[in-house]
Amino acid sequence: MKAITLLGSTGSIGTQTLDIVAQYPDQFQIVGLAARSNVELLTQQIRQFRPQMVAICDETQLPRLQAAIADLTPQPLLLAGEAGVTEVARYGRSEVVVTGIVGCAGLLPTIAAIEAGKDIALANKETLIAGGPVVLPLVKKHGVKLLPADSEHSAIFQCLQGVPDKGLRRILLTASGGAFRDLPVEKLSGVTVADALKHPNWSMGRKITIDSATLMNKGLEVIEAHFLFGMDYDHIDIVIHPQSIIHSLIELQDTSVLAQLGWADMRLPLLYALSYPDRIATNWEPLDLVKAGTLTFRAPDHQKYPCMQLAYAAGRAGGTMPAVLNAANEQAVALFLDERIGFLDIPRLIETVCDRHHPHNQSQPTLDDILEADRWARQEVLVSSRQLANQAVSSHPTTVAS
Repeated sequence: MKAITLLGSTGSIGTQTLDIVAQYPDQFQIVGLAARSNVELLTQQIRQFRPQMVAICDETQLPRLQAAIADLTPQPLLLAGEAGVTEVARYGRSEVVVTGIVGCAGLLPTIAAIEAGKDIALANKETLIAGGPVVLPLVKKHGVKLLPADSEHSAIFQCLQGVPDKGLRRILLTASGGAFRDLPVEKLSGVTVADALKHPNWSMGRKITIDSATLMNKGLEVIEAHFLFGMDYDHIDIVIHPQSIIHSLIELQDTSVLAQLGWADMRLPLLYALSYPDRIATNWEPLDLVKAGTLTFRAPDHQKYPCMQLAYAAGRAGGTMPAVLNAANEQAVALFLDERIGFLDIPRLIETVCDRHHPHNQSQPTLDDILEADRWARQEVLVSSRQLANQAVSSHPTTVAS
């Protein structure tokens, strides 16, 4: 039985991971849980899976959590705050740590888990995007496995099994196209938050759904693929695949193309990351190609999705630039979700902040450099958003009747 720690247990990745553990209790055991603030759901998870250590990131919620499980025997060790999440990540008994925390907040706990010798089921792409120059040397130093748990990179990883060294020529990441894939670009200026959250294929968290609408999620995945598989940016491509049946493809040196297909179900890549290198039999619905019907593909529209090109540029710049890109995107998306900026302001703000960082890019960053770049970029987005607002006011002055 494999001992698992789960970071981000109340989010989409976390709940689906726990579905797998519940379905295969003879294969997996939860020993540590960490969540942000959802006391009700975390309480249910503690009662069902009986972890030995639990952290809630929002320290103000710790008394509520303590009261909610006061009757349990034995009691798990309860911790709070970011330091508590990091302690859960390095907890001694677990073999695999599933990193389901959204955003750059997952970086420090993931590093702690690696330094403690844990294999990582990586469902937090920002860990490599922002921290790749630091994380990859630590993975090598501590001899741990870094197993992709998101669908696209899991697909690539699965296709690479048995491929000889230097056999890979190109990576093709598939994208659904998000909420606006069929909307003319000239109409994007008027879209609302509610519009952007209507993903055509599935339900996800708010932040990743907006990233899908801008296609920044795919740009970030390009950077992650570069770090995971050692492929240069000129050989990582994106293709729009509206049906989301092919989860990604690889092209080999002889032009053979291998793809991994399946219904859109995050449990499959999560299960493979947890059970690797084994394959566990499931009773999940198998792919029926006749039912799936026609599979179509088209090139992404760079005018509609400028975030993709911003991500390629940041990846090629390297150093602290990907961390700045990621942080700027997180902050800009948060402002959009709060209805403080428009949809098209997201790429504008990201590009502005990346341009300002360019002269200060650290080519060989330390962890402190990355964390400082992350902090700086978030603040710069706030500053730039206020400048955008002031420009909008000055260009549309209030008319006072004489």
